[in-house]
Amino acid sequence: MMTIRKANQRGHADHGWLNSYHTFSFANYHDPDWMGFRNLRVINDDTVAAGAGFGEHPHRDMEIISYVLAGALKHQDSMGNGRIIKPGEFQYIAAGTGILHSEYNPSPKDPVHFLQIWIQPDQTGAKPNYGEKALANAIPGQWNLVASKMGREGSLRINQDADLWLARFSNGEALTHELRPDRHAWVHVAEGNVELNGQRLTAGDGAALSQESKLELAGQGKAQVLLFDLN
Repeated sequence: MMTIRKANQRGHADHGWLNSYHTFSFANYHDPDWMGFRNLRVINDDTVAAGAGFGEHPHRDMEIISYVLAGALKHQDSMGNGRIIKPGEFQYIAAGTGILHSEYNPSPKDPVHFLQIWIQPDQTGAKPNYGEKALANAIPGQWNLVASKMGREGSLRINQDADLWLARFSNGEALTHELRPDRHAWVHVAEGNVELNGQRLTAGDGAALSQESKLELAGQGKAQVLLFDLN
């Protein structure tokens, strides 16, 4: 069974400095039908204006992943990490027992476009952690494992039985992904157009899949897709 969540059905908040689209309920946007999917709690499609950003604020007991699509994102946190995240780079924070962090756009003229993802951890009170994974040079037509429970294949090790994959497309490449009987999937189209199990999806669209054995994905020109394989 596949349920499609169209981009224009998402929640929307425009704060001037921040233009954000919410796949699931977040902040002042509440939809009881879209509170998350399995342990995937947040996918926010954020564009932050030049010189603006999220001031220092706390988090705890949440797995937070950011993926920069365009521009640059300056990160600082209470663990002592400070970095500028660029397009094609993933940033991971295990908030655990509690962290403070800020995320700013350091550019004086260009916006930054990124995805903010929250996954509920399988334990509370974990030790805070930080990591990065660069996939700017990912080859089109291949699955790239970004994050996993055990950190296999050089992926980010997260506190949940969830696999996050990135796929890029440039010229009609096709991919498949096998789903075990006890697994579920969420597909998010970050950029471009694709076809998923015969259904056309465009940028910002999402799809929940349960009781499916296989995902068949084909690019339609240049595109990027995130796949969450969830328990």
